[in-house]
Amino acid sequence: MTILKPREWTTLLLLLLAGSLTGQVKLPPLFTNNMVLQRGMAIPVWGWASPGEKVTVTLEKATVSARANKDGKWSLKLPSMNYGGPFQMIVKGKNLQTLENVMIGEVWICSGQSNMEFNLLNAVNGDAEVAASNHPDIHLFTVKRRISQTPQDQLEEGEWVTCSPKTSPRFSAVAYFFGRTLSEKLKVPIGLINTSWGGTIAETWTSIQMIDQNPDFTTQMSQLKQINLDDYAKTIEKEVKTRVGEFSDVDLGMKGNDPVWAAPGFNDSAWKTMKLPGYIENNGLQGVDGIIWFRKEIEITPEEAGKQATLSLARINDSDHSFLNGTPIGSTILMADKSRIYTIPAGLLKPGKNILTVQVEDVGGMGGIYGDSTSLKLQCEKRTIPLNGLWKYKVGLIKFNTVLSPNSYPTLLYNGMIHALVPYGIRGAIWYQGESNAGRAKQYQRVFPDLIKDWRNHWNQGDFPFFFVQLANFMKVDSIPQESTWAELREAQSMTLALPNTGMAVTTDVGDAIDIHPKDKQTVGKRLALAALKVAFKQDLIYSGPVYKDMIINGNKVSLSFTEVGAGLKVKDKYGYLKGFAVAGADHKFYWASARLTGTNSIEVSSAEVQQPVAVRYGWGNNPDDANLYNSADLPASAFRTDKWKGITE
Repeated sequence: MTILKPREWTTLLLLLLAGSLTGQVKLPPLFTNNMVLQRGMAIPVWGWASPGEKVTVTLEKATVSARANKDGKWSLKLPSMNYGGPFQMIVKGKNLQTLENVMIGEVWICSGQSNMEFNLLNAVNGDAEVAASNHPDIHLFTVKRRISQTPQDQLEEGEWVTCSPKTSPRFSAVAYFFGRTLSEKLKVPIGLINTSWGGTIAETWTSIQMIDQNPDFTTQMSQLKQINLDDYAKTIEKEVKTRVGEFSDVDLGMKGNDPVWAAPGFNDSAWKTMKLPGYIENNGLQGVDGIIWFRKEIEITPEEAGKQATLSLARINDSDHSFLNGTPIGSTILMADKSRIYTIPAGLLKPGKNILTVQVEDVGGMGGIYGDSTSLKLQCEKRTIPLNGLWKYKVGLIKFNTVLSPNSYPTLLYNGMIHALVPYGIRGAIWYQGESNAGRAKQYQRVFPDLIKDWRNHWNQGDFPFFFVQLANFMKVDSIPQESTWAELREAQSMTLALPNTGMAVTTDVGDAIDIHPKDKQTVGKRLALAALKVAFKQDLIYSGPVYKDMIINGNKVSLSFTEVGAGLKVKDKYGYLKGFAVAGADHKFYWASARLTGTNSIEVSSAEVQQPVAVRYGWGNNPDDANLYNSADLPASAFRTDKWKGITE
């Protein structure tokens, strides 16, 4: 008999322990007690075990087996089941796992940015809503925030919990109210998977397979594939230095409090040029956050010199300090959507050469002077001087975000927070996002539909239902009709309804002028649920507000017709006034219009200032708070325009 020494016993014990661990069947965090599985479809179940290990899964009367592949992953599908539970799921390999309180019901992915992330406790009547949230048939799962350079097969953590005052306060309010409405109407178990992150852009939620088809992101994706995330800050600094040159961590354009780069006699002959309006990221400054100085020479006639004028600088992301001949004429701080219109006081313009200087600070994301080229101009008494075109520029200061953010590159949140959910069985998805893409609304016309098609491709469940929230009203109300990035983003969202099995909740009547996170999430969740009940569950109900169909011009009046009116159009105003409409002629200049109902599905619009109208807009602005056209189901009409004129985000 061989007697093992103590060190040999230790080695043998470690080998035996390692062997037992490799034989442990492991399930993803999605498969825990209290989970909800999708009814009416084969049920995907997967996990990990030893290569070649047989794994058997039993649910109710069904038992299915599979073997782990050479990488240790196994997957199988249980047969379709109808609503019900609670059941046990038994997973058996070399070890045994038993999951309790498993329900068969309706499972929904709930995703987007901060308005989806916004929790129940902070909603209108949050305390009362939380206290009344004891719904054992509603089950909640929250995906932990995670960024990843490559698709991750496994979530870091997570568990299903039943909805109660203990578990609901920090859960998504929109998802909760959506799920509660479905639970009330369908009387079945509801599973809600909240995977959201505030302030994020749509392309970060999209996979590499789809993003690689969009030429807008070719440069970013090339950079992402080359970056070493373990040494992210140094990698980014090196890459930017290669493109931009040496840089400073103090603003070189300032000497103390003196804006030396704004001085009219400053020598800018070595500066590069950039075509404005346009984001700096699209003009060689990708990855640059900080301070960029712009200069442009303007010729002023003797007749114009000395007189007051108006400077329009379109929009600036995020802040600016503007100078004429070295004298400050205006500044706006951290208001990317605000039009920059500054008065040049009498006596400042001089005959001949004048120097306009704009110091722009970009704190993150897209930056620079952007918007409609016609809004970049100097308005003198009798002449408009266009300022679009080439400007000289120089980087004064670069700030590096040394921590990778979810918006640093496309695909990061798909990789970290969506990929590991596939192919968990779902009925569909709800989505509340768009605020962070508003400055690129024209691009969103492709990016958002691509995201929906991308998720559908990965889940391989066909065109599963996908419902989304149109941006709520926000910011200052326009005194006269204006161009609007948020209106253009809403238009892009409306256009996405061309995809099958989609629906949109219009929320321009429940926003908040001073809060990008309106607290009325009850209305939002209920309107999303209406779309689900109609599209996903085929119930006979009205789920959409009025939708613009066509127009007929008759003299100085325009007749508009609508679909989705129910029993007829409706005006929400105690005096019966229909508001929110604007009319323009061939000059593209819009004026507020009078409007009146002329039938169950038609409206007549006119303006005394426009005798030959060619275009009508409704609810077109960041905050169309007076838009009051509804249908018989009290659902609001979406903002729309009849023209196809170039927008400010194009």
